[in-house]
Amino acid sequence: MDEYRQANRKSWDAMTPIHVASEFYDVEGFKRGRCALMDIDVREVGDVAGKRLLHLQCHFGQDTLSWARRGAEVVGVDFSEPAIVQARALATELSLNARFICCDLYDLPNHLDDRFDIVYTSAGVLCWLPDMPRWGQIAARYVKPGGFFYLRDFHPAGLVYDDSPGVTEPRVRYPYFHNAEPMRFETEQGTYADPTAELRRVSYEWHHSLADIINALINAGLRLEYLHEFPFTIDPSSPLFTARPGGGWHYAERPDSVPLMFSLKARA
Repeated sequence: MDEYRQANRKSWDAMTPIHVASEFYDVEGFKRGRCALMDIDVREVGDVAGKRLLHLQCHFGQDTLSWARRGAEVVGVDFSEPAIVQARALATELSLNARFICCDLYDLPNHLDDRFDIVYTSAGVLCWLPDMPRWGQIAARYVKPGGFFYLRDFHPAGLVYDDSPGVTEPRVRYPYFHNAEPMRFETEQGTYADPTAELRRVSYEWHHSLADIINALINAGLRLEYLHEFPFTIDPSSPLFTARPGGGWHYAERPDSVPLMFSLKARA
């Protein structure tokens, strides 16, 4: 794993205990039965009862285990050992049928040789990956014939805008198209789950265009079934966002102006 990925893994290792303790993730509520999945995912993935599901980049497993509660046989994968330890502990405590693997995504074929009805991944995952073609190959490798890959993530077009404190109008700050050299972020305090947490960390992120993402899957042999775009997001990171009726965040003055999330399904 190169220095960028090592730094990112170190960052996620440090964030995991903060996230487990946060109100954002509400672990105690999850233990009592709260579903961690977005309604979009539940609706678009559909009935998973009796199906085998692989969750890529699963963090500490709440979404993975939510699928298990819905009847799926699940495997979750993440490169953070503290996250996987917590995921396994949750599965054991809740007596859920789940397996968790700790490894870098690109190294998964050395740890798992299987096929699944559903390969699933959700918001905030692609920015941590430097190589979309290889990601597409990994995703496609695990979809069995007749199965599908599902992704919901932040829309690349919505990620180009400045999210600095004090911004008063939309303006472009970040690239839309991919560059091999990542963007470096140094944070003195907080995470998306707990802005007040005392945590200094360095992380690296890559941008990928929508074409990069879709073509990675098509070139890996999957057939795109649909692409959906949404004018709202689950991440209130921009000072220009306001709460949206019905949940999420959007640009209130022009709620139909910028795609902020997308989802897609691709079949084997």
